[in-house]
Amino acid sequence: MRLTLSLMLLVLAAPALAQSRPSTPERSCAVNRQSVAASGAIVLGTGGFTYDRFVNDPRFCQHGEFLEPAFVPSRDNPQCFIGYRCKVDLPWD
Repeated sequence: MRLTLSLMLLVLAAPALAQSRPSTPERSCAVNRQSVAASGAIVLGTGGFTYDRFVNDPRFCQHGEFLEPAFVPSRDNPQCFIGYRCKVDLPWD
């Protein structure tokens, strides 16, 4: 019974593991910006095997983090402003 349940959970989880994240260089700047605005927080590929988490406002950051403007490559703009990254505020800065 446990084996069957475990196998069923693995089968159900497999599609989630296989999902690819949107890649900013393949999409327009406006579409990338809209993805961040609509989701509030989203992980986007930024080219090759690189990716990052982008947020719309500080509500999506942890306590003690601050917003850093985020610029990514897009199909129509090599330095597209799409929102922000959450960065740790170092106490000695």
